[in-house]
Amino acid sequence: MGAIYILWLRELKRYVRSRVQIVVSLGQPCLYLLALGFGFGPVFKQAGHGSYLQFMAPGVVGMTVLFSSVFSGIAMLWDRQFGFLKETLVAPVSRLQIMVGRTLGGATVAIIQGTLILVICLIAGFRPESWTAIPFAFLFVILIAVVFAALGTGIGSILQDMQGFQLVMNFLVLPIFFLSGALYPLSNLPTAMAVIVRIDPLTYGVDGLRGALVNVWQFSAMLDISVLAAIACVFLGSGAYLFSKIEA
Repeated sequence: MGAIYILWLRELKRYVRSRVQIVVSLGQPCLYLLALGFGFGPVFKQAGHGSYLQFMAPGVVGMTVLFSSVFSGIAMLWDRQFGFLKETLVAPVSRLQIMVGRTLGGATVAIIQGTLILVICLIAGFRPESWTAIPFAFLFVILIAVVFAALGTGIGSILQDMQGFQLVMNFLVLPIFFLSGALYPLSNLPTAMAVIVRIDPLTYGVDGLRGALVNVWQFSAMLDISVLAAIACVFLGSGAYLFSKIEA
């Protein structure tokens, strides 16, 4: 447990000390929130769906957690390049503990960023259906962070160069985000699109966030939690296996 804590704390300190990273990482979610939230707001309201800001704010929070947690895998490539990864691998600590510590560190950073974006949403005018539901919403934030931090760590374990990681992440992350229903309702979709949407793990995270915060559910809380928990176990197991095969 000591090794897990140290690696978790390292990821957290690295994030806190990088003020530029904190500011820049919030830029894209704020752009979506302001440009789309207020730009498409009148159109969304005229269509009879209510406030677009209320609809998309949970999706923007989910997007922030997704991007932050997945791209935490980049840190592994930096550690490989500068030799820190080799030092941790030869330490008298199991690789499972190393992988778990790194994953939890990346997930914690993603949770912090999601919290910051939620605060910005509140400043912009978003209001949850019930303030007491916010702790329940954070359950979905945590699940999203763990799922995609494990995915990022697993992918970072099998790639050797930064360029390859960025290409793979863009190929995976953008479809995951745009097909999750973060920016548009999932009702009345074509059959093929509806099937793809149900395969997307972030769909259940966004649905859980939106349901907890504004009481609009596409599925159900139990289904969302069950699917995310199952996927988290699969990604953690796969990530642990891939990390165990890594060669510094």
